[in-house]
Amino acid sequence: MKPLFDLGVLPIRHRTSKGFKPHVSLVFNAGKRLTFAVDTTNSRSQQPDAYLITHAHSDHHGKSAMMSENAVCSKETAQALEILYGKKYAGRTFSIGDSIDIAGVSVRTYPTHHTIGSCAFSWENEVGTKIMVTGDVKDSKDLPKCDCLVTEANYGDPDDPKCHFEDDLDVFRESLGSKDIAFGAYSFGKAQRAVKLIRDSGYDGAVGMDPVSTALTRGLMQDAGQLVDLEADSGIKITTPDKVTKLKAKNKFILTGRKDFKFPTINISDHMDVNGLIGMTKQCAPSAVITYHPGGNRPLKLATHLRKTGIYAKALLEINTILEL
Repeated sequence: MKPLFDLGVLPIRHRTSKGFKPHVSLVFNAGKRLTFAVDTTNSRSQQPDAYLITHAHSDHHGKSAMMSENAVCSKETAQALEILYGKKYAGRTFSIGDSIDIAGVSVRTYPTHHTIGSCAFSWENEVGTKIMVTGDVKDSKDLPKCDCLVTEANYGDPDDPKCHFEDDLDVFRESLGSKDIAFGAYSFGKAQRAVKLIRDSGYDGAVGMDPVSTALTRGLMQDAGQLVDLEADSGIKITTPDKVTKLKAKNKFILTGRKDFKFPTINISDHMDVNGLIGMTKQCAPSAVITYHPGGNRPLKLATHLRKTGIYAKALLEINTILEL
């Protein structure tokens, strides 16, 4: 851990009686000792100085962290959390691109283009180390250089063919030639991207959606167009993958890179593939990298690859600084 120690960053994992809390917390000095928890659950005992919520997907644990006054996320993420979970967001919000003062530290925010409202957080500690936490990333074009990068590794295995892909945008556009079509897409993130692609294609008719997808799309998109319920007369319908099987439509597709569905799939991903993750690392040019998401071995695979290129990298499972809660 010496390179991270030299940079003035201590990554820790919290362990409770039920096991490890998800993801990672970062301890650093900025006039005083501070702890920023990254995409992790609310604690009933020791509170960090901030819960950084990168976006509202459930595996980033905003449902729990949103209940703390120390939660910090974008305005759109807070709105999505409230729609998804029916609870009042208790923390602070910002507009993406703004800087926000957190416990006396100026934290800059950057879009990651993963979901509406998703963002990266970047700040400096007292020795001048630039720390950046990305959350999940679809496009890294807006991310700055940093010294310590904490990043996802959803598709981080260079040796897995499933981690190499491009979006099938042409196939998606061709599918719109049928005006009796249903798409399976997760309610938050994928459903809104599908609506944007549909509108960008020139289709201005009604789009049928399930109630949760409709609430999120209307609440987060200004140009969603006419949205109706699934029972209404519409040529294009969008609902969750598990419910698309029940819809009456001539053509059905699941918008995913997975291949374990009974219906045809169109690869529309909210993530970069492994080449994008490696390219992002080169772009940000860090001295040290922490790969923290998802579970399984992909963070370790990405960290191992980065080490072979001469970058100091640790996966979450390799972090042995553990605090009991």
